[in-house]
Amino acid sequence: MTTPATTAPRAPQGTGVSGGEPDLWCTYAAVRTLAWLERTDSVSDADGTAAYLTGRRNADGGYAWSRGMLSDAWATFYCTQGLRDLGRPVPGLDVTSRWLDSTWSGDAYAMLPGQAPDVWATHFSTRSAAELCGGRVPDPDRLLDWLSRLQCAEGGLSWSPEDARRGKADVRACYYGVLAWRAATGQASDATPPWDVPALTDWLRARQATSGGFHFGPAAEVPCLWATYRAVGALGALGETPRDPDACRDWIMGLRGPTGAFVRWEGYDVEDVWASFCAVGTLKALGAPLAPVADAVTARISELGCAGGGYTYREPSAAADALSTAAAVLSADPGSPRPEGVRWLEGCQLPNEGGVMYMPGRGSEVRCTLWALAAGAFAEDPAARRRIAGWLAGLQNADGGFGYWEGRGSDMVSTAAAVETAALLGGPDGLGLDLRGVRTFIDSCRVSPDSHDAHGARLSGVADASRGEPYAHGNVPGGEPGLRPALQAQRVRMLLGPGFAEPGEAREAVRALLARHRVRGGGYAGEGHRVPDLLSTYEAVLAADRAGLGLDTAHLRAFTDRVRDAGGTAWSPLAPGSGGPLADCLGTLLARRLTAGPGVLPALALS
Repeated sequence: MTTPATTAPRAPQGTGVSGGEPDLWCTYAAVRTLAWLERTDSVSDADGTAAYLTGRRNADGGYAWSRGMLSDAWATFYCTQGLRDLGRPVPGLDVTSRWLDSTWSGDAYAMLPGQAPDVWATHFSTRSAAELCGGRVPDPDRLLDWLSRLQCAEGGLSWSPEDARRGKADVRACYYGVLAWRAATGQASDATPPWDVPALTDWLRARQATSGGFHFGPAAEVPCLWATYRAVGALGALGETPRDPDACRDWIMGLRGPTGAFVRWEGYDVEDVWASFCAVGTLKALGAPLAPVADAVTARISELGCAGGGYTYREPSAAADALSTAAAVLSADPGSPRPEGVRWLEGCQLPNEGGVMYMPGRGSEVRCTLWALAAGAFAEDPAARRRIAGWLAGLQNADGGFGYWEGRGSDMVSTAAAVETAALLGGPDGLGLDLRGVRTFIDSCRVSPDSHDAHGARLSGVADASRGEPYAHGNVPGGEPGLRPALQAQRVRMLLGPGFAEPGEAREAVRALLARHRVRGGGYAGEGHRVPDLLSTYEAVLAADRAGLGLDTAHLRAFTDRVRDAGGTAWSPLAPGSGGPLADCLGTLLARRLTAGPGVLPALALS
């Protein structure tokens, strides 16, 4: 029996896998911290970092977390704010402004077009519209009304009006709501906040622990720097202060590590980029001097720069992540397992959230949790599995679906990942999930001649031919139809069981979808039936196995032979060369399926 995974706030033990590549969240945090310290002249490879940020821009004017992904509001804010902090021009602001408008729901902003709005996206896009594009939100009065409905009965703000009715207040939601209000009103000195401010202030102040730090909410296990920064920032934007500012400042200074930079929790042993970002941001909000920490933080951030520009969360050679590590475990030769990789994954379950973090020190993410469980993490740790189950149940949104993490709007990928995670924990029944709500969300993503998005508007960007295709689904209500979300929808229906879906109908849907997207020369295409790709082909084989459909192994082999060679696996025959550890993992598993038979593919959806 393995040693139970600890939830003590320390860095993961074992051996993780790092690609040594920059991360957008880390890059923004590093650049913004240096800007606060007035040290942007210390940015590692400023030209390369600016190119890294600009390189996430899509033709629609929005920015993505990585190349090839859809634009989203969060990535757009981080990329453009990072460029501004570097003193670099932000290209095509008129196009970016139009993209932001496309995410407007009528009341607030969604993370991407068609999705339901949440306070994360509303904060990022309101600030981008006001601070970057020099404009106003489409309807300030409706936005202020939406923001007003974020207040819970206890006084704190939540992720959405629906979550507020469920009492899900969080200091992060408070920060994002207050900063969105400030941006929407032009930070006018006479603007009146749309909440009961004394109740909001009292709720925020009550989150301060006797140690001086802040919790995310009443149920959070330990105070941390992320919660402290958001709580103090929200209070400051309201013209208020913590209950005990001196204790808060002293607690922050007590989180300095050996180099003089910061760690996120007491007892943690890695001075990562987010801890310094949150510490410096909090000290700035408190009006405390930054000079005493500036040299140490600047020196530590310089150690986190990646070759060619951008930053990761700790030294690049040691900056492992959950997806790459799980990929290495899953694709390892059965005769040479990687138990130290599993051990590292188990260390990514840290305080306050029961799921697995993409990078230690960030927030828990549903896809990373699925990959970690599929790789064998927590197999003999019932307590850790119970924590994951409780976290998963609390992650479900009011519309029945799931987002990447706490407070994010629902999407098909995350919802499928959540249901697959529940299956690995023993089945969706008994975990506290609203299964009927899951089915309702899945159905809302279906594309038909009379489809509407999450805001009730009839879809205008979907081709008429796609509207008439049976079983078509998008990743969000109002999203473009594609093979992967359609197959994910059918996998969810099969997992929910006969009480929620007819097995024969799901099987027929998978058969029809595979026929529609089958590429004659091998593999499956995400759209149409001409250009196959690795993610769609993996999803196709997984869904076929789940539905009990036979596999044309010669057709699959023709695809794997085109994308795999001694150098690794490509995401598409049109993009030769290894796509990195995740692509190599999926390619290895597909090749293994050719000889091992059905039932061997884990559900490793990415997009």
